[in-house]
Amino acid sequence: MFRVVVPARFDSARLPGKVLLPIGDRPMLHWVCACARESGAGQVVVATDDERIRACAALAGVECVMTSTRHLSGTDRIAEAAGRLGWAPCDIVVNLQADEPLMPPALVGQVAQLLQDHPEADIATLATPVASAQEFVDPNAVKVVLDEAGRALVFSRAPIPWDRDGAAGRVPGPDSHRGALRHIGLYAYRVQSLLRMAQLPPGVLELREKLEQLRALAHGMQIRVALAALPPGVDVNTPADLERIRMLLASYGGTSGQS
Repeated sequence: MFRVVVPARFDSARLPGKVLLPIGDRPMLHWVCACARESGAGQVVVATDDERIRACAALAGVECVMTSTRHLSGTDRIAEAAGRLGWAPCDIVVNLQADEPLMPPALVGQVAQLLQDHPEADIATLATPVASAQEFVDPNAVKVVLDEAGRALVFSRAPIPWDRDGAAGRVPGPDSHRGALRHIGLYAYRVQSLLRMAQLPPGVLELREKLEQLRALAHGMQIRVALAALPPGVDVNTPADLERIRMLLASYGGTSGQS
């Protein structure tokens, strides 16, 4: 059995209040909660510091934990929720981002099972092949490099691994993205690892890349990575992303199959 926590905040630099904005016939948060419920999770919890989000979760019939306003990351917010709910150290918790309304429920189950299958791992996450040279150099597309056993070596916004012989100077060649992996921001944690990570100070690489998972690697925590069984959904960071999802759902009659 695993649990899903959806960390949700109202403030967003590019799209304030985005988790409450309508997509089709319901707020974005309701789509995410529906995904969590359909994933096979034994418990679904929204963790927030905003009363408007708590009220939205209540309308969907989803449990909500009010957390501190001082958290700088979703991991910190989930750690507080796990501690307040008294979950056991070995329990598995999936962090499902509140701006992932089209995340396939199967991927939530997959990442939880991945951690269950590797008891030596602290964290599990997923990746998908980089689709193009343009995506390869996009700093918003986080890349990950693995060792031979499927453990994360490094995450970066830079194009990695770099094809030295296939690059003309500093410009990647048209096939330079072949074999590269794009990270999907979906994590499963053991509660003990989650609480430990929330207590660790940010590392140099994390501060430069603005990637929290680098904190775990810097402190010797093991992150297991697998290829996603399905393409991930579109996340929402900008008004253009939101309109893209609305148009996509409209083309399918306003539903993604979730309820």
